[in-house]
Amino acid sequence: MTDDRATSFGAEAGSYEAGRPEYPFEAVAWMLETMPEGGRRVADVGAGTGKLTRALVKAPDAEVVAVDPDPAMLAALREGVPGIPTFVGTAERLPLPDASVDAVVLGQAWHWVDPVAASAEIGRVVRPGGVLGLIWNIRDERVEWVRRLTEIMHSSPAEEMVNGPTGPRIAEPFGSVETGRWEWTRPMTREQLHHMASSRSHLITASEEERAQIRRGMDALFDEVGLVDGSTVDLPYVTTAFRAMRG
Repeated sequence: MTDDRATSFGAEAGSYEAGRPEYPFEAVAWMLETMPEGGRRVADVGAGTGKLTRALVKAPDAEVVAVDPDPAMLAALREGVPGIPTFVGTAERLPLPDASVDAVVLGQAWHWVDPVAASAEIGRVVRPGGVLGLIWNIRDERVEWVRRLTEIMHSSPAEEMVNGPTGPRIAEPFGSVETGRWEWTRPMTREQLHHMASSRSHLITASEEERAQIRRGMDALFDEVGLVDGSTVDLPYVTTAFRAMRG
């Protein structure tokens, strides 16, 4: 992984778990549907607290392992998704044997990796015909208050990659990339929204003064949209997934 912020999340594992959304199962199933016939071994890389892992284990007969560079995140994953084998590692250095899985998937993580090195390493552990799947939940900034929320919190590398003109780069030995999109909403309280903000790399690595300033700006926005304690607001998301087959 290419940025110190990529390994900062363990400091806010609780906020990550409380504030980040789950992944729509239909999007996760779409990533996996081109696996080779009979394929069922899946590695969740950059697994964090297990947000994507939870959806993966719902797939019929799936055998899932989780990899993350941060032991604190893996500890939270083991609590939330018991029984899943976990390993410390990165997309560029996977602790998995050659040709040992049918798919590797990354949720909210590809923007942290070297895409050429990661593609080659994932190609090593994925069997021929296997799949590399990438997925992101991104707030829908076509909604005005959501756009203002991002301005207060600052945009992230994920948003810049997914909403950019070219999307994520996937290199050899993987072929052409397919894309799918799903729109949905998540009801969230003020507290959950603050947890979501606190789990973002910009805030984790910011000064106390900047963190306090961002919190004040968020509270002012929530007051404006009428989000009071005990109520919720629908936060719109667009889930974008990409899949590519190993040659």
